[in-house]
Amino acid sequence: EFTITDDSKDDYQYEEVPADDEFSLQEDDEDLSKALQTIQEQTEDAQILALQSVLSSEKSVSEIPEAMDDFFCNFLVRLGMSRTLDCFQTEWYELIERGVFTAKDVGLVPTVYTRNQQLEAENMRLKKDLEDYKLAAKKAKEAFLKMQKECDFHRMHHKRVVQEKNRLICDIKRLKAHYASYEPVLKQLTEKYQTLLRQKTLTSLERDRAVGQVTGLQATLQNLESGRAIQIPVTKAGQECQRKKGLEGPTQKALREARQQKVLDAESSSYDLVKDAEKIGKRYPKDSEFPVNTSVNPYLVCAKEYTQPLKSGEYKLSNIFEVHDLAVSCLALHPQKDIIVTGSDDHLWKMWAFPDGNIIMTDEGHTDWLLGCCFHPSGTQLVTSSGETTVQIWYCSKGRCLLTLEGHVHTIRDCSWHSCGDFMASASMDHRSKIWDVNRYTIRGHKDSVNTVEFLLFSNTVLTSSADKTLSLWDARTSLCVYTLCGHLHSWNHATFRMKGDTIASCDDSGVMKLWDIWKSVAILSIDVGPRPANQVIFDLSG
Repeated sequence: EFTITDDSKDDYQYEEVPADDEFSLQEDDEDLSKALQTIQEQTEDAQILALQSVLSSEKSVSEIPEAMDDFFCNFLVRLGMSRTLDCFQTEWYELIERGVFTAKDVGLVPTVYTRNQQLEAENMRLKKDLEDYKLAAKKAKEAFLKMQKECDFHRMHHKRVVQEKNRLICDIKRLKAHYASYEPVLKQLTEKYQTLLRQKTLTSLERDRAVGQVTGLQATLQNLESGRAIQIPVTKAGQECQRKKGLEGPTQKALREARQQKVLDAESSSYDLVKDAEKIGKRYPKDSEFPVNTSVNPYLVCAKEYTQPLKSGEYKLSNIFEVHDLAVSCLALHPQKDIIVTGSDDHLWKMWAFPDGNIIMTDEGHTDWLLGCCFHPSGTQLVTSSGETTVQIWYCSKGRCLLTLEGHVHTIRDCSWHSCGDFMASASMDHRSKIWDVNRYTIRGHKDSVNTVEFLLFSNTVLTSSADKTLSLWDARTSLCVYTLCGHLHSWNHATFRMKGDTIASCDDSGVMKLWDIWKSVAILSIDVGPRPANQVIFDLSG
């Protein structure tokens, strides 16, 4: 038996439970089936007991209310009243010892006070959390206000940027419309600039020509005033009717008589110089005369400055100009200015400045491709030859054709001015070279196309190269062939004089270039630059 005393703090009532006796089978019931049933029942009872023990251990422990003195002590401790706590404990235990208070009188703290205490603690915790939340909300509000201000600032800035963008778009459209009107104005200004540049170049040419004439006149006046019988060397011989017979040299006299005899023989009449002088004078009233004697080439002084030829590595390409739509067939350098004239297969010749490549003048007068061009020694006129069997002389300052010479019956391959400026030579595919002085003289001697013609500077010698594989030197005064050079196996494409006039360079269709000694009439050097044709050859200033 187990006895519960009255001093127990809980109010439960316990009863005596007798212990069960051991379950035993009767002796007469002992068989196999009974034994199995008994074992099964014992197993079930053991499982039930184990389950009851687990349930009893999982039973929740009830919270025992707090004692009154502990409640006050905890209250004073929580408020930090240590001296009051000491006084309370001294007096409390003193009264208990005296028997004033019994355990029944003291009792336990009612549950409502404990609940109030818990609620107060929870209330304090909630207030603390509330303060924390208020602080966090304040910070969040400040951050929100800051972000709102920044948002307003960025929105205002965005509106300003959009306004500026719209204003710039309007300005760009206005500028585009404004600049669109500049294109025709710039085109007009470009045309005016080209016109003024052309006029400036032509004015410069006229000025140089006028300065040369004034210089010659001043020198003549000085000689006349000084009384000295020194004649100014003039390259141009002038017209026969304007020349004084007292100044006629023996060579000119012999040439004049030979020409008169040639004319009279052609008319099948006897020659009498006195009788037919009047007739001869009427026949050629304005014929130009070749210079009396061969002048000294003034360009030899410039050639002395270039005694050493440049090496191949010192040559380099500086500019490439596209001035024609078709192939460029010829070009000529101005004798005094940095001007170049080019002729092309497009029937045009163009004058342009060098080295900037500005077009000065463009003229079209030929109806077929151009093959040759050459400047007048004074630089004021230009002669061109073309495939239409004509030679045209142009006035450079005005860009118009002064004279068209017709006499060849086939394509004119080349043309060249005499140093005096009164004669012009042309080479044609009709096997002829013509010396033009109002269509008077024609040189005949080649058996095939005459490809090039060139005057020896300040002389009366004409050089022609032909497709008959020969090169000829002519006396322009008598129309007689002086030398004939043979050595190429193919058609001669070009031939030119050295500055000193003692050497000739030539090239042919097979790409062979030769140097010829005029005095010995033999080739001194032969270079094969083929297999393609060599179209032109020229000497360096050093020779």
